[in-house]
Amino acid sequence: MSALVFQDVSKAYGLRGRLALDAVSFRVPKGSITAFVGPNGAGKTTTFGLVAGFLRPTGGHIDILGEGGFDPWIHAGRLGVLPQDAALPEAHSALEFLSHLGRLQGLGRAEARHQAALRLDQVGMSARGGDRMSSLSHGMRRRVAVASALVGEPELVLLDEPLAGVDPANARVLVDLFRSMRGRQTLMISSHNLLQLESFSDHLITLDKGRCTRDASMGEVLEESRLSVWTLSHPIPLQLLQERPASVRKWSVIGTQLTVEAAADAGADALSMDVMKWLSTHRIGLVQMRRGRTLEQTVVGEGQEASG
Repeated sequence: MSALVFQDVSKAYGLRGRLALDAVSFRVPKGSITAFVGPNGAGKTTTFGLVAGFLRPTGGHIDILGEGGFDPWIHAGRLGVLPQDAALPEAHSALEFLSHLGRLQGLGRAEARHQAALRLDQVGMSARGGDRMSSLSHGMRRRVAVASALVGEPELVLLDEPLAGVDPANARVLVDLFRSMRGRQTLMISSHNLLQLESFSDHLITLDKGRCTRDASMGEVLEESRLSVWTLSHPIPLQLLQERPASVRKWSVIGTQLTVEAAADAGADALSMDVMKWLSTHRIGLVQMRRGRTLEQTVVGEGQEASG
């Protein structure tokens, strides 16, 4: 079941009809944490704007929570949105701001204040909830902005760069919060930090030049069962890759990252032993090994690999 469906959706801007989205189709699984990835100008912000009702599509069909395109009467309180450059009211406190949002979503006064306090606690901002927004640091404001998209427990939440400017300790708090929402709510998160996205997402949608280039589970994209990634102590000469162990079907290197694809009849233990022996023979140190291709290698590194 899908929380969000795009079917051949296009969006053109200006008199000349410049296409920001060109017949984009994808599905966001209900209850998933979906990573939404693409370079600047790929159409991610336009996509979020179409879902939130800020924009109207030029063509195609959008279905939100099985109720068609955005309708404020149907989707009120069911959709939460965090724009990348969300502005917060300087003169009001975080608690006042979030309580106001709860009221706009149809919550009673007491419930709206309860939701505001709960969300501030979840993002680690309870102690500063009564302070004016103007007194908060950039990272604190970003956490309040994340909380604003979660008030009322919306079924579908769109988050654009939610961890931008947030220090590592508080970023972990937010990631743990996102993980706790899996299965109960649906998150669609846009970010350029691929390592962070990979650590907690279970579905991936990528855009490039206004077109959808991937719509698949994270495990499928990273090919967890067939690949392993070896971080080496130093780069290796490419000519060494020409002779590989029998258990290795194919391997490639980017910098110090050696990606190994197992042969069809090779077990994981045999593959690991063969690669370790090969590294030892060539006096190459190993820093760490992990199963599966990294998201950065998959999204950014394609077409840039030297392989053997």
